[in-house]
Amino acid sequence: MLDAFNRHPSSVGESYGEHLAQASGFGVTMITAGAACLVHAIFPFWFEKTASLCVQRLHAQMAARGRPDAHKALQA
Repeated sequence: MLDAFNRHPSSVGESYGEHLAQASGFGVTMITAGAACLVHAIFPFWFEKTASLCVQRLHAQMAARGRPDAHKALQA
């Protein structure tokens, strides 16, 4: 049972705790960007660049982690 919790984090060079923190941070950023998009849809003068800046920041963080296998799906 514990293997199910550690298999993926281990495959990306992280402990369970490290993966929990990293994935949670990405998730919170995505939720924030999504909420900004919804508000922006109604009030186009608010949050004009918030979502795109969140996406750029996430991309930079993922690229900096040095996981070339993470980009294979994008190239396929």
